Amino acid sequence: MRTRILLTVLGTLLLGNSNARAADERVALVIGNSTYSHAAALANPANDANAVSMMLDAAGFKVDMRNNLPNQEMRRAIREFSVKAAKADVAVVFYAGHGMEVDGNNYLIPIDAVLATDLDAEDEAISLDRIMRMVEPAKRFRLVILDACRDNPFVTTMKRTLASRSIGRGLARPEPTTSDTLIAYAAKAGSTASDSDGDHSPFTNALLKHLATPGLDLRIALGFVRDEVLARTGAKQEPFVYGSLGGATIALVPTETTPAVASAPVMNPNGEAWRDYEHALKIGTQEVWDMFLATHPTGFYANLAHAQRAKLLTTAPGPAGRVPLAEVGPPSAPPAVAAPPKQKTASRSEPETSSRSLTRHGSEKPAARKKDEKPAARTKERPTRSSARSGGSGACAYVRRAVRTGTAAGLDNGHGLIAFGRSLCGG
Repeated sequence: MRTRILLTVLGTLLLGNSNARAADERVALVIGNSTYSHAAALANPANDANAVSMMLDAAGFKVDMRNNLPNQEMRRAIREFSVKAAKADVAVVFYAGHGMEVDGNNYLIPIDAVLATDLDAEDEAISLDRIMRMVEPAKRFRLVILDACRDNPFVTTMKRTLASRSIGRGLARPEPTTSDTLIAYAAKAGSTASDSDGDHSPFTNALLKHLATPGLDLRIALGFVRDEVLARTGAKQEPFVYGSLGGATIALVPTETTPAVASAPVMNPNGEAWRDYEHALKIGTQEVWDMFLATHPTGFYANLAHAQRAKLLTTAPGPAGRVPLAEVGPPSAPPAVAAPPKQKTASRSEPETSSRSLTRHGSEKPAARKKDEKPAARTKERPTRSSARSGGSGACAYVRRAVRTGTAAGLDNGHGLIAFGRSLCGG
């Protein structure tokens, strides 16, 4: 249980989880222009915008949805959204309506645009470059989706001020200048897209089906959109994606193991590291953790392995104890030792120097006290002469040998240790 709690705490502190990723600030601007004043109305853009808005809202985006915007209102909506995008981690723009290319520049057309000449596009339409500048400050990822490649009625009525100035049928190829940015077209640059397909265009229909698949990488989702649109239009319309991303998985809707957007994720969900960690956790020895760290020296699981190894060193008993205490169990009780026989005490006490003489002159040393034993409390009554002579430990025999040896060496002066030993044990 303690191991499980430790893993949970470390996972929360070191990595954060998918909920933290999902809490990233994500904003979206959705615009659908259908009711044009100087051109025929389009059937689906407003419906497309409403459906995409609901999809993004369910995916955790703060959505600003606007339909049928004239020039000034469209510019105001973009200006207000740019403030939100500057504080966000992820910014998405979806536009459905008329769009056009004039002299290599792409424009989104408000519902009140007249566009009598090619020069009017700069004043009466919104350039794609402005949209890209609006989302550029987003910290992690930018996505612009344009369902705006429909047949444009303004192309046939617009006058050219210069014969060399081109007016395209669709949108020109964009060149994103910011990394981690994608621009998705409903149809490849220079071609047109279909509008009528029930309640939604073929492109938006496919977006609604694939884009919000939980955990699905955005590039794969847009690939599914392309395949479906090609199939539904008989290969007449091919959606196209421009821009580049890094190697991390980027999903519009995250799962528990897939971050929402992370160009450099903190935890690398490496299957091999996880499997190795699981095996090491089952064995739980210091050697196994050393082997794991040699193979996986960095990353989330390396941090967990360091914690497990440190716990072993602090809780295992003794230098050879490398198995957690939970697996070892409580230490067994020491074997019982028979108590020595009690000796009778006499009134006369033994001087303190007797024990010193035994240690100083003898060749035998008393047994070393065990580490965990506490020294016995001194008794106020010392052994007497009679108790020493009758002791079963052979102490007097040792004393008598020492007395004889000292006497033979001429060390007996009649009142020293030899005399005391003789008076104590005889000999």
